[in-house]
Amino acid sequence: MSFVDQFWQLTVTGLLVGAIYAVIALGYTLVYGVLQLINFAHSEVFMLGAFGGLFAVRALLPSGNINALLSVLLVLAGLAFGAASGGLAAFALERTAYRPLRRRGAPRLAYLISAIGASLFASNLAGKEFGRDSVNLPKDLFTYNTEVFSVFGARVSSQDLVVFLVALAMLLILDRVVSGTQLGRGIRAVAQDADTASLMGVNVERVIVRTFVIGGLLAGAGGFLYAMKFNASFTMGFIPGVKAFTAAVLGGIGNVRGAVLGGLVLGLVENYGQFFLGADYTDVVAFMVLVLILLVRPSGLLGERLGRAA
Repeated sequence: MSFVDQFWQLTVTGLLVGAIYAVIALGYTLVYGVLQLINFAHSEVFMLGAFGGLFAVRALLPSGNINALLSVLLVLAGLAFGAASGGLAAFALERTAYRPLRRRGAPRLAYLISAIGASLFASNLAGKEFGRDSVNLPKDLFTYNTEVFSVFGARVSSQDLVVFLVALAMLLILDRVVSGTQLGRGIRAVAQDADTASLMGVNVERVIVRTFVIGGLLAGAGGFLYAMKFNASFTMGFIPGVKAFTAAVLGGIGNVRGAVLGGLVLGLVENYGQFFLGADYTDVVAFMVLVLILLVRPSGLLGERLGRAA
């Protein structure tokens, strides 16, 4: 089939995957906006959230038939436990890998090394505790996974709709939190000038911790959404994590709305590239986008820092 024939199906799938990338990318953007550092252990927060949600669903799954309402409730439980797992992992990461260095005034290279060490520790611990094989949600959970509607012939299943709507809701809620709440004003103040924010009465340490936790909540819920669509494994964080970082850079690192735009654009470009080049080149396309955006427009498509975002 030609690209024109597949265009709408590729677009729907690209937006679906891009929404997940955007949810993960927000963690990179928030931490960078506040600390001016890339949290390279964020991909493992995503992975731990996926496992937290999966195990919660498996524990709650009844032995009998599952109707549509119960499926929705199980998905919501998985999202809640996934987000909680991600938030807890991000909190532990900030306390153990970042706070001691920040209090000692360590150089930026030390943060990078600490994050990489935490990432390797978390992924190997997950491999030891959860096994080295991929883990999927129980197939019975998807008895509701039928076509809901089509867009110019592109099939949209109920599972796809749930993933996209939940991701979109989280993106919209975070945007409102950052732009219209006291916590959001604190985050933007610290991102713009932490010293001045501290003099104005903002508790910088509390803002940093809450920023990590918010990013972890989003990454954990995003991990469960990713596991719903694909699967979970102890190595699952690396590739989606790098792609989410690419999305953050593409939209403008440190910009909440830029991370959303970058995730959606990356999902579309990746899916279109897969059609022309083949599935084996899917990851290559994403990394090519990262290289090109760094060469052509390193500030990203929007290029606006969190501290100046409205």
